[in-house]
Amino acid sequence: MLLAALAASAPLSAQAGATIPFGNGQSVSVGFGMRASYTSMEDAAPNGTSRSNDFNLDSARLFFGASLNKQIGGMLNTEWDGNQVRVMDAAGQFAISPELNIWAGRLLSPSDRANMAGPYYSLGGGYWAGVASRYGYNGGIFRGRDDGVVAWGNAADGKLGYSFGAFEGHTFGIGSLTQNQAKAAGVKASDSLMYAGRVQYDFWDAEPGYYGTGNYLGSKDILAIGFAARQQSKGVLTTAGVGDYTSWNVDFLLEKRVPGGAFSVEAAYYDYDTDGVIKSEQGKAYSAGAAYLFAAGAGKLQPFVRYQKFSPDTNLDTRQADAGLHYIIDGYNAQLTALYSRTKTTSAPSLSKFAVALQLQY
Repeated sequence: MLLAALAASAPLSAQAGATIPFGNGQSVSVGFGMRASYTSMEDAAPNGTSRSNDFNLDSARLFFGASLNKQIGGMLNTEWDGNQVRVMDAAGQFAISPELNIWAGRLLSPSDRANMAGPYYSLGGGYWAGVASRYGYNGGIFRGRDDGVVAWGNAADGKLGYSFGAFEGHTFGIGSLTQNQAKAAGVKASDSLMYAGRVQYDFWDAEPGYYGTGNYLGSKDILAIGFAARQQSKGVLTTAGVGDYTSWNVDFLLEKRVPGGAFSVEAAYYDYDTDGVIKSEQGKAYSAGAAYLFAAGAGKLQPFVRYQKFSPDTNLDTRQADAGLHYIIDGYNAQLTALYSRTKTTSAPSLSKFAVALQLQY
């Protein structure tokens, strides 16, 4: 989501990356992003009884963009999956007007604010662990991306944002087979597209662009409500049964600048339906978070808390509570985060985790 060539669709005005202009609206851009962390998790050592101590490269991305003119451009972004570098985004982009843009190729389909913000632009850093917001794990070919086309734009002075698209689907990482896997296994189903959409209204400052941001770090006053949904007929394919896939959510963000800093509150509600085929991914969920930002020397500190719960139809609920401190050196381009997290699943012991994460983008 970091691409200088897409400044018009970026969530913040300050973006990392380098752009080389050639005149007449032509340019190329390049950037990179990385997230690395140290994690100590309860009972996760090889002996199963002591805490683990692990360093990990959570994410390493290369961002490339090009503009043919002011209306036509494209992006190619890659991500390290732990073993190899893979294509994350590859799409042509047509900017007809602020109210109408069309992107086609492989990209992030419309969904909730948490997924549209992703790991680099969320409150406290990192993608919320897929407890409540499951779009980033339950859809797409890789990192929530899917092949398709989307139309999006901003109207009403940029305060009304919309995005609607059609995608390949049949790639849900929820125990469902892909279309090719289902065909090879003899599962018979129609080939319907997945339709996804999002509508959002900003009552205070506008949030122009396609992607979302979990927090504006005190740069804007935000009061926004968003609604997103996905649907695919025969979108859940298993050898045990075939069903329709439907999901929807409502999310809310309030961020207000005050003397000396800014405070923010966000919340979201989710409903997931696999037509009864995969009950472990069918159910309701919600999340909530709060943070306060204030200056600290050359940077800013942002203590935050958040809570998530997913209640699937298996009655094996998952709850996670996080508390952390965010040190913001240069917006979303340089950050340090310390986080304590506790996760509890029904009929299983709770697990605690302490992590320190570094994020850099250029």
